[in-house]
Amino acid sequence: MVVSLAEIRERSGEVFMEGCPTRVVLDHIMSKWGVLVLLALTDGTRRWGELRREVQGVSEKMLASTLRTLEADGLVARTSYPEVPPRVEYALTPLGEELMERMMPLVEWVAARASGIISR
Repeated sequence: MVVSLAEIRERSGEVFMEGCPTRVVLDHIMSKWGVLVLLALTDGTRRWGELRREVQGVSEKMLASTLRTLEADGLVARTSYPEVPPRVEYALTPLGEELMERMMPLVEWVAARASGIISR
């Protein structure tokens, strides 16, 4: 079911206004690295190195920053194990899983049409 912009405005405020919480969350999840990290976690728990290899091109600093932001937003859970060497795992929270259920159709659409869009 497609929701109109008017309905979104009624429920969430003015998404086009600077400082709107909706706009802040959209910035976090729709950023280049945010989308890719969330996508990498849809198949299950990943360790830091696995995420770094899977999300090619992301710097250590940007991966750390993105994971901290998504964790603070409640979309990603970080689990640290007291081992030597330390082991840290990342996974989607139930809220993150709900988000990705809705985002996957968009990712599939982009994947199917990206080459036709870019070549124009």
